[in-house]
Amino acid sequence: MSIRAVPAFRAVAIGEAVSWAGLLVGMMFKYLVVGNDIGVTVFGPIHGGLFLLYLAVTVLVRHPLRWDLGTTVLALLASIPPLATLLFERWASRTGRLAGAESIIPGR
Repeated sequence: MSIRAVPAFRAVAIGEAVSWAGLLVGMMFKYLVVGNDIGVTVFGPIHGGLFLLYLAVTVLVRHPLRWDLGTTVLALLASIPPLATLLFERWASRTGRLAGAESIIPGR
C-alpha cells in the first residue's frame, strides 16, 4: 500500500488549520466568555498531534515533491501561525509545488 504524497500533505495541512481554529475558539471561550476550558481540553491535544503530524508529513513529502530547502522551511514555518498551513497548501498548489509526486514511499 502506498501513501500518496499530495493527498496526505493536503489532508494534514487542512486538519492542522482546522484544529488551530478549534483551539482558538476554545481559548476565546476559556479566557473571554465563560471561563470554561473544555474547548482547550479537547482541541489542545488534537492540535498538538496534528501539529506534529504536519511536521512529519512535510519532511516526508519534501523529497517526492522535489521541494528545495526554501519551500521546505516555509512549509515548516507555516505550522506556527494560526491557519498558515492552509495558506501554504493553497500557495503550494497554485504554484505547482504539489504536483508530480506519486508516493511518499519510494519504489512503491
